[in-house]
Amino acid sequence: MKLVAAITGDLRRLLAEEVRAGERAAKAAVRAETEQVKQELRQQVMSAFGGNARGVANAWRSQVFPKSGESLRPAGLVFTKLPNVIDAFERGALIRPKGGRKFLAIPTGFNRQGGRRGAKARVSPAQMVASGQGFLRSFKSGRGFVWCLPVRQGSRTGRGRAPLVAGGLATVATARRKGAAAWQQSLLAQGFVPMFLLLPQVTLAKRLDVQGAAERALRRLPRRFVAAWERESGRTAA
Repeated sequence: MKLVAAITGDLRRLLAEEVRAGERAAKAAVRAETEQVKQELRQQVMSAFGGNARGVANAWRSQVFPKSGESLRPAGLVFTKLPNVIDAFERGALIRPKGGRKFLAIPTGFNRQGGRRGAKARVSPAQMVASGQGFLRSFKSGRGFVWCLPVRQGSRTGRGRAPLVAGGLATVATARRKGAAAWQQSLLAQGFVPMFLLLPQVTLAKRLDVQGAAERALRRLPRRFVAAWERESGRTAA
């Protein structure tokens, strides 16, 4: 018995088409995994810190290389514009004061624009000291202090409610919320607002798993690449 096999068509053209299909598949697979990792990391941040962390979540960005054209060796990069923040919550970190200082000064919600975590502080520690009005109240645990400013009713401007002014330095309690009037009155009756928490150190718990997201993507990538190559070459995946 004699078997004869022959290739029909232009072999070079067929091989070239297969290579091009592989290049498109590789780029598509890497692009999809890169996007999935970015979205997973954004979701990790939102799950760990809530709605106020949207800015930190959106700081995750991605790029795929080459930026144009196809390649059998594409690369995906996922990075953050806030690497120090992410690194601290990826590893878990112990944060201590620098420069011989005794305490970390952590702005409270009253001292943040809109009360948002990560927003710029209205009043700096240097301004607190220069005002000569700041005073301390110790924690019940004795492990730190609340750095406060006296509060008074400011002058009304326009149709809005008259603001509260802390130490003559900044308006506070400006957020629109249900029961805002009663809230402001309770602060006036208290006579002060907490502007900073003074702590000797802060321990950040590990709340993110960046390495895990990358490893899961690497495990998925071969299957995604094979499926993409089947589609690009016109074959049906098994």
